[in-house]
Amino acid sequence: QVQLVESGGGLVQAGGSLRLSCAASGRTFPIMGWFRQAPGKEREFVASINWTGATTYSTDSLKGRFTISRDSAKNTLYLQMNSLKPEDTAVYSCAAATNLWAQPTFAHNYAYWGQGTQVTVSS
Repeated sequence: QVQLVESGGGLVQAGGSLRLSCAASGRTFPIMGWFRQAPGKEREFVASINWTGATTYSTDSLKGRFTISRDSAKNTLYLQMNSLKPEDTAVYSCAAATNLWAQPTFAHNYAYWGQGTQVTVSS
């Protein structure tokens, strides 16, 4: 049975940092990613990493503040978030794709999703 379990969310002041974790079980995945959804907004792609370690970020701005990584031995995905801003407030979800060649920025290419973890950044 495949499961993705996120942890590490919470409340932080602007300028602070958080590290999200996503522990996967049941199998390994060629592509894993992070998405977020703020209240009243569409779910948006944040970052992804594939089996070679290649990463994709939604914007250069996020790339400068967020770092996605994975520990293959632990089958765990991470998102290090620095210099957090109030506009980063959202539910962050990890996702896993089974297709090696899937376009990682599209949510519909991911077959498995975690339950999400709340990140709140206060001003």
